[in-house]
Amino acid sequence: MKLTFISLFLLIFTFPFSGCAQKDPQLNAGCMDEKFDQKVNQLLSYSVPVMDVDQLKNEKEKVVILDAREKVEYDVSHIEGAQWIGFDHFDSTALQQIPKDSKIVVYCSVGYRSEKIGERLQKMGYTDVNNLYGSIFEWVNRGNNVVDKNGLITRKVHTYNKNWSQWVDETKAEKTW
Repeated sequence: MKLTFISLFLLIFTFPFSGCAQKDPQLNAGCMDEKFDQKVNQLLSYSVPVMDVDQLKNEKEKVVILDAREKVEYDVSHIEGAQWIGFDHFDSTALQQIPKDSKIVVYCSVGYRSEKIGERLQKMGYTDVNNLYGSIFEWVNRGNNVVDKNGLITRKVHTYNKNWSQWVDETKAEKTW
């Protein structure tokens, strides 16, 4: 088989990227920290539309916010008004009062777990599901408040473990795991 210059070029320069999801520049979603943005982009498959933190902040009263972290993470802090739905211990009872056409925003720590829960919601028939890009880490990195299990504003954020805590700005939040 004879390789032309074009086919050789395509083979060399597109093959390494063929398995990687690429962020659509039209998404208008991103993280303030470039390295964190790259990490989030690597983790997501973009199977669920993403929403930027600032967009959620502006539309917060018009959307249903679901927290896809584990209960211990949610209890430390969560976005005010968010309902816990879980990941490993997914609680579908939280969905019973949510109409299938509601605008839903799901978040977790960085966006991976929330994307998987978003996929699950789509399969369940929810038609307007969004994944918060950068999730709660980006939410606090941009200086937005979170509340604890009692509804009180807190600086604490459950960062899952020490490794993942590197993505939370320590001047914006107190890290715990």
